[in-house]
Amino acid sequence: MSARFLGQRLAQALFVLWATFTLSFVLLQLMPGDAILIRFVGGDMGLSPEAVAGIRAFYGADAPVWQQYGQTLLSFLRGEFGFSIVSGVSVAQEIAANLPATLWLSGLAFAAALTLAVTIALLATLPPFAFLRETFASLPGLMVSIPVFWIGVVLIQVFSFRLGLVSVIAPGPWERLALPVAAIAVPIAAHIAQVLIRSLEAASAQPFVAVVRAKGASPAHVLFHHTVRNALLPVLTIGGLLVGELLTSAVVTEAVFGLNGLGSLAVRSVRNQDTAVLQAIVVISALAFVTINLLVDLTYPIVDPRLRHGAEVPA
Repeated sequence: MSARFLGQRLAQALFVLWATFTLSFVLLQLMPGDAILIRFVGGDMGLSPEAVAGIRAFYGADAPVWQQYGQTLLSFLRGEFGFSIVSGVSVAQEIAANLPATLWLSGLAFAAALTLAVTIALLATLPPFAFLRETFASLPGLMVSIPVFWIGVVLIQVFSFRLGLVSVIAPGPWERLALPVAAIAVPIAAHIAQVLIRSLEAASAQPFVAVVRAKGASPAHVLFHHTVRNALLPVLTIGGLLVGELLTSAVVTEAVFGLNGLGSLAVRSVRNQDTAVLQAIVVISALAFVTINLLVDLTYPIVDPRLRHGAEVPA
C-alpha cells in the first residue's frame, strides 16, 4: 500500500470527522428551546438574572454562534468536550463512565454476528444446505426494513414472557446481555452472510479453483485454503460499513432494554437538551466508524497480496 493511498485515506477520515462535527453543531444549535433556561430557570431554583447570566458565560452560551463553533472545535481537537449542563461534570467523565458498557455490548454483538454469518455461509456451500443460499438472498432486505428496537421488543415478548427462558427481573450479567446481543447481531449477520455466500460462489467459479480441484484436492482443502481467502475482501468492506449500524443499534438497544451505556446517556441528553454530551457522542461514534474503516483499508493488502504494490483497493 502506497504512502499516497494512506495519505488520501487519512485526509478522507479527517474530512468526515470535521463534517460530522460541523453538521452536529449546526443541528444542535437549531434545536428549539434553551437548555440552560430549562435546567436552571424552569424549576424552582430561584436564580437571579445575574446568576443565570454567569451560568451562560461559564458554558459559553452567551458568545456568538461562530465563536462558539470555533471554541468548541478547538476544545474537541484538544480532547476536551466541555461540561454537562445536567450533571455539572465534564463530558469526558460522562463518556468514560458509559462507553465501556457500549463497547462491550457492541463487541459481543459483532462477534456473535460474525460467527453466525460464517457458519451459515459455510453450511450454504454444502449440497444439503443449498436452500440457505436462496433464503439469505432475500433476508438482508427484510432485516433493513425492521427497526432494531422492534426486534428487541419481539425477543423480550417471546423469550422472556412466552417461553420464560430469559428473566426480566434481576437477571444475571450474561442473561441480561443475551437478548440485546441477539437483537443487534441477527440483522448484521444477515448482511454479512449474504455477502459471504455470494463471494464464496464467485471465488469457487474462478479458474484457479478448478485447477486445484483437478489436482485432486479435497473439497475442504479447496474451501479453506483457496476459496475463503479470496472471498474475504467484500466481507471486510461490508464489515467496516456495518460498524456504523452496529453502534447505532447498540445505542437504541440500550434504551429498549434499560442498559447503562451511551444509549441511555444519549436519551437523557436529548430529554434535557444537553448539547455538549450529544455532540461528543456523535463525534466519538464517527471517530469509531472512520477508524474501523481505515483499519479495514490497511488489512486489504494482508488478505490479498496483489494489493501490496499500488493496486487499487476495491470500493
